[in-house]
Amino acid sequence: MLDYQASSDLLNNKIILVTGAGDGIGRQAALSYGTHGATVILLGKTVKKLEAVYDELLAQGSPEPAIIPLDLQGATKQNYQDMTATLRQQFGRLDGVLFNAGQLGALGPFEMIGEDEWDKVMQVNLKSQFLMTQALLPLLKDSKPASIIFTSSGVGKQGRAYWGSYAISKFATEGMMQVLAAELADTGVRVNCINPGATRTHMRARAFPAEAAASLRTPADIMGPYLYLMGDDSLNENGQSVDAQADRMASQPR
Repeated sequence: MLDYQASSDLLNNKIILVTGAGDGIGRQAALSYGTHGATVILLGKTVKKLEAVYDELLAQGSPEPAIIPLDLQGATKQNYQDMTATLRQQFGRLDGVLFNAGQLGALGPFEMIGEDEWDKVMQVNLKSQFLMTQALLPLLKDSKPASIIFTSSGVGKQGRAYWGSYAISKFATEGMMQVLAAELADTGVRVNCINPGATRTHMRARAFPAEAAASLRTPADIMGPYLYLMGDDSLNENGQSVDAQADRMASQPR
């Protein structure tokens, strides 16, 4: 799937929301979706970064995107309901969501995890996705077909010492994906996970500060699965957890 070659019009006329769209994998996914014809809704907490991606999308000739400045750490159920109402008014439907925003938190012994630290990680990595998905589902069901992609991790499939709250949040994300995939199987909305693997991002650098970044694939290198699962070539894929870099998983820490 890493080598998937998407047609240039794969996402023509699709409306896709990307969280954490200001940098890293989210930024690249937004640009890739725009390249293939999608109208991209950029969601993130830093307006300056979102505006930069907005300008990049216009510069590459993509459909005019939209920006939603929202800090998932403090967002409430009402915020997501209001956002959905705005999207319905502006677009009428939603064809896809990439949940890419994530909080790494502090890495360390389980017994040292603070309650506040736990809550911050769970708020962004789990609760925000739960509340946003609930709010957005009617819009997604209005678009047949539609795709939801959650971001998983290798430590959300095999627990790893000292990854505590982040790993647990990713195990829960995998579970949420499976529940939703089963419930939505007959609705035209498919739900899958992508584990991006070791990728050259700021979060990766925080987790592995001594790692040689040049040895890692860039976000642009791993866009195959992100395009495949968002486009109509994957209509039969539901409830799957995809490793974007399965060829490297045995040799690199996840």
